[in-house]
Parts: sequence; C-alpha cells; structure tokens
Amino acid sequence: MLNIAGLERLDPQAPVVMLNLMRFHARSRDGDGSGWDAYLRYSAITVPMIKARGGTLLWTGEAKTVALGPQAGNDWDFVALVHYPTVAAFLDMMTSEAYEREADPHRVNGCAEHVIIATNEAYSKLKASSQRDS
Repeated sequence: MLNIAGLERLDPQAPVVMLNLMRFHARSRDGDGSGWDAYLRYSAITVPMIKARGGTLLWTGEAKTVALGPQAGNDWDFVALVHYPTVAAFLDMMTSEAYEREADPHRVNGCAEHVIIATNEAYSKLKASSQRDS
C-alpha cells in the first residue's frame, strides 16, 4: 500500500531516489509465467512512465545475500534504484489511472513483496553518469 501520508510529509519538489526491494512469486499470480516474468511486464510499462515524468532507472541487480544485519525477512530477489526529479513526480505516477490499470496488476502478480524506500541524496558517485544517461 502506497504511504501517501509519509510521502506528503516530504518536500514535494525535492528530488528523490527510490530504493526498491523485491521478492518474487515462483509463479505469477495470473498464471502467466513466473513472478519474474510478470515483473518484466511491469517494468516494460513502468519505465516509460518514469521517463515521462523526468525520472530514470539508475541501477538494478539481483540480490544475492545479506552481508550484514538480520537475515530473517531480508531474502530479497531483486533491487532497483530509481531517480525521480521530484517526490511529486513519483506520487503522480503511482496514483495515476494508467499506472493502476496497466502496470500495477503485473507488479501484484509478480511480487510476493515489494518495498520502496524514499531516500534523499547525501552522496552519489552515480550523479554524473545518471544525469548524462537520462
């Protein structure tokens, strides 16, 4: 469930990087392939929505193991960092009718759990390349 109240406490015009942690179903809930397959369908729809709002996918990768901290409950399959120029842009996408109708069903079918953490930048070595590639 989208934490609209928490997001509305943030500066709506501040840039934000969303840390996405995902755990997939073995089989998509709609029966169309694996959870990963459903997530790929979700991504194919969502990435253009992100770009249309000035955002960019910074990095994705397979989560391998917990290196430090509690292992229980932290067995994630995939991680993504997504930059949005503003918190308002993220909220606009996530609450749009198109997202809810076209993208979110694939996310729900594919992800057993999906946590998104809003972050503000303290330091980034990615900044130069992310601005050049967006």
